[in-house]
Amino acid sequence: MRDAYSDQLDSIRDDLVDMARLVRSAVTEGTTALLEGDAQRAEQVISNDATIDALREKLEERSFELLSLQNPVAGDLRMLVASLRMVSEFERMGDLAVHVAKIARLRVPEIAVPAAVVPMIERMAAVAEVMIAKVEHIIAESDVAAAEELEQVDQEMDKLRRNSFRELLGSDWTYGVEPAVDIALLGRYYERIADHAVSIARRVVFLVTGEHPQYA
Repeated sequence: MRDAYSDQLDSIRDDLVDMARLVRSAVTEGTTALLEGDAQRAEQVISNDATIDALREKLEERSFELLSLQNPVAGDLRMLVASLRMVSEFERMGDLAVHVAKIARLRVPEIAVPAAVVPMIERMAAVAEVMIAKVEHIIAESDVAAAEELEQVDQEMDKLRRNSFRELLGSDWTYGVEPAVDIALLGRYYERIADHAVSIARRVVFLVTGEHPQYA
């Protein structure tokens, strides 16, 4: 019976990693749709979000079932509580990728991002993808050190977000109000994806150590 219980806990961890991979793919594909003005790809990202939502429901059901039937204690209890919170974070990340895809779809046949701003958006997306990939590893390996390192990666995202505001508010911005709104929203979406990644990493630290991390 205990082996079956352990297998169920391991399966929840594996599904969390799968959920991270789905989210990372959504961010990648949403960004590609955005920068290429690809309506079909944008629609695919939007429709694929149902898979992320379904996996969240599956994980929640299994976690609640184990909580009610197995009466877990200590580390197992932390694992189940943390998983319930992490699936919510992943679902929100998937929703943010959908928001990126919707901006892409809204501006087709035009490309929403002015050429001069493309490198910044590309970098924000790349940082977000790296952070999600790190979260996959952190969950799979319960890697506390990698979770702490993720905080440093997040600092680059914060810097990019500040730079995007400077770009929008600069006197040489000539692209009008509509692109400015799009860029402001996109910056917010990528920043929030990064924030959720950090939050998940912190939950893993709590899961492993039993202590809430205190970072500067």
